[in-house]
Amino acid sequence: MVQNSPSQKNGWPADGAREESHPERADRFLQLTRSILGCAARGSQRTTFLREISTMILEFSGCDALELRHQDGDLAYRWQYSLRPEATSRFELLPQDEDSPAALSLGADSSFWSNDTSQAPALPGMQGGFDAGEYRSLAILPFRLSSANAGLLLLKSERAGHFDAQDIVCYEGVAETLGLAAADRRTQEALRERVKELTCLYSLAQIADTPDLSREEKLERIVRLLPPAWLHPEICVARLELDGWLCRSDNWREGRHVQRADIVIAGHKRGFVEVAYVDSELDFAGDPFLKEEGYLIAEVARDVAGIVERAEAEAIRRREQVWHADRLATIGKLASGIAHELNEPLSSILGFAQLAQKELSDPQQLAGDLDKIVHVSLHAREVVRKLLIFARQMPARKSTVHINQVVRDALTLIETRCAVEGIAVVLRLAEGLPEIEADSSQLNQVLVNLMVNAMQAMPQGGKMTIETAREPNCLLLAVEDAGIGMSAETQRQIFHPFFTTKDAQQGTGLGLSVVHGIVTSLGGTIQVRTSPGAGSRFEVRLPLTGATDSEEGK
Repeated sequence: MVQNSPSQKNGWPADGAREESHPERADRFLQLTRSILGCAARGSQRTTFLREISTMILEFSGCDALELRHQDGDLAYRWQYSLRPEATSRFELLPQDEDSPAALSLGADSSFWSNDTSQAPALPGMQGGFDAGEYRSLAILPFRLSSANAGLLLLKSERAGHFDAQDIVCYEGVAETLGLAAADRRTQEALRERVKELTCLYSLAQIADTPDLSREEKLERIVRLLPPAWLHPEICVARLELDGWLCRSDNWREGRHVQRADIVIAGHKRGFVEVAYVDSELDFAGDPFLKEEGYLIAEVARDVAGIVERAEAEAIRRREQVWHADRLATIGKLASGIAHELNEPLSSILGFAQLAQKELSDPQQLAGDLDKIVHVSLHAREVVRKLLIFARQMPARKSTVHINQVVRDALTLIETRCAVEGIAVVLRLAEGLPEIEADSSQLNQVLVNLMVNAMQAMPQGGKMTIETAREPNCLLLAVEDAGIGMSAETQRQIFHPFFTTKDAQQGTGLGLSVVHGIVTSLGGTIQVRTSPGAGSRFEVRLPLTGATDSEEGK
């Protein structure tokens, strides 16, 4: 419906306004259309886009203010922009119901205009909130490109008689151009945001696959990736918390609008990833975060959980490798003693065999020599058996174990070396100790490591005491030396992998960390009592769960 007040000439009314020819109007309309579509192609944020095109339309039309009610995809909003007394704007969301612009009907979608609103009858659509206010001339221009892109453009002028019929035809084209531009802007913005999100995920995958970075370094880099991936990076900050460890992006401060996703590993919440918009002049209407950004932060949290899971699995694998490497390293240290241990019985076997060859005619002497060969061979086989048990790479196999027998078995691997280095071994093994559930080879490794450590603490020789005893709910196994002792600082680090006070040729720094790991896996504890110059005493306590009393050790 078109309603005219007294006819005006084409163009703007006199009071300083101008008249223009049809070709001039067409040229300006073409220029405006190109400017609006060019603005949309940049994919600017919605309010920035609306502010730019509002200025263009008001300059083109000579109006003083405009209002846009628009169903733009999933969003229905109202935009108001005026030039006087100064440029001001307002953006607000509209309810998604029958009163939204897409559903509002204005007489078969026709334009309406009035050149003197003070004398005009009630305006169509007043129930939607149209109010001319102090403006004398008003044009209402509907456009409908689809059910998801429809709306109303209102042009307002303080002058009466501002519009004519040819103006309205031109402005209807402007309204449709605005609708097309809005759809293009939305597409460009969505494309830009998807590119940012995919870039963030690609960079995150690169960080996750970089082997030279520690877990903390990876998480710090991930936090720096997040703000640029969000819609408003200039006011966006991020932080990540994992097991109490916190990392924040540059210029972090608390924000009014927060988006968060939990980091869940093996069903347990271990931390969170958080993105926030800090206080600013940016006025958000509704949820400031895009739906896709919710998916993005959830994916980031899952990727962080994957990084942590892989790091922890790798740590377990490396710890097992360390245990095995230390076992082999200890065997290497014992090789000379074992060689001597085996060389003696082999020499005896060879000697008695040669005597037996010479005394074939004396059956009694021959039988005695053969008995000695058998005895010495059994001894050598036992030494080799114990060495193989110590060195085997097999999962823990618990069985009932006599702790005193484990001590004696371990001592056979090292007593020769102790004798060579001038170390006297004193055994204080309690009698009648109960059996315990444990892996004998692991306990053997614990003892050998503790004894080797004690020997290295006494380079000039000394006394090493090995003690067993029963305590409430546990068995005590102690190895004590009269060596150089340790400072408090050294004592705090002795169970850390690769920590050592010895020369590279003497120690790897793995022995005590392996001991600690084995004892802990058996449900026990290990403590050390030491001071500089006063020797060290390592005390291992193993639980008695399921233990039975035994006569072993008497």
